[in-house]
Amino acid sequence: MKLSSIPLSRGATGSDVVELQIRLAGFRGTLWDGIFGPGTELQVMAFQRDYLGSTNPNGIVDRATWDGLEKFAVEFMIDFQTLKCPCGRCTGFGNGSNEGVYYPGKPKIEMNYRYEYPGVHKAILSTYRAAQFYGLKAGYGHAVVNSGYRCTINNEQNHRETTNHMGKALDIDFPLRPGEGKREDCERCDSARGILVEKANCQIGWGAANRKSLEPSDIAPSWVHMDVRSYEMQYLEKSFFVKTPADLDKFE
Repeated sequence: MKLSSIPLSRGATGSDVVELQIRLAGFRGTLWDGIFGPGTELQVMAFQRDYLGSTNPNGIVDRATWDGLEKFAVEFMIDFQTLKCPCGRCTGFGNGSNEGVYYPGKPKIEMNYRYEYPGVHKAILSTYRAAQFYGLKAGYGHAVVNSGYRCTINNEQNHRETTNHMGKALDIDFPLRPGEGKREDCERCDSARGILVEKANCQIGWGAANRKSLEPSDIAPSWVHMDVRSYEMQYLEKSFFVKTPADLDKFE
């Protein structure tokens, strides 16, 4: 987003709106389609109300809102080292292999797409930031990344085929407090999923298209898995995947 483009409000279009929609993916969330409609307006209002503490949010990205977005990104910096693939052989974010390749004999849908995307999707990283923010408000402590990028080599090392973590997903968790165990961890992760459904417009499972997804508790009992595999291809373009903080937060 360019400072020269503010204020932004309903009716605006273009790449600056896409950047805004991506940065606010964890605040309600809408399609990053570059059209500032009522969904984007609600995103801005949620950010103004929940993070900026506004009692009268107006949905307009003025200078104060922009400054708030910049402050939010700085307050919830992401350590990209924690996102890198642990295979020890790829770049840390795959090798770009298998573009256009799906698992044979399976539907050509994202869950079967073997492409190693070039980084982690910005919408997932923005949602992780919101999970940190709302988790702190709920008294859960600072969220941490359990599992970030996992390339084809890492899949082979661990005898699995899932493609979610080839840039489309993160697993996060909240630290245990003294005296706590798995039961408390599972309860907190369930509660965190509820917060992300309410605040970030996530869905449990993958039933709806173009929605951020959370694995249900029977699959992810003691962590929170979030991904964007239910999105159509135009929302998974290579430009939405990043490898560095500078690529994620380009303040101009």
